[in-house]
Amino acid sequence: MPVTDPELIKIVESRVLNKKICRVCGARNPPTATRCRRCRSSNLRPKKKALAVKK
Repeated sequence: MPVTDPELIKIVESRVLNKKICRVCGARNPPTATRCRRCRSSNLRPKKKALAVKK
């Protein structure tokens, strides 16, 4: 069931996609994080916004 309401899309993007992922342990962190909450590594990346395309 796709979401078509623009307000709901903004909420979903902010709650689900606006995260940082730790490259060491894979934990999800808030977007303002500078260090991982689980392993304290500073090696963070923003979560990918697009889905992977299957071949």
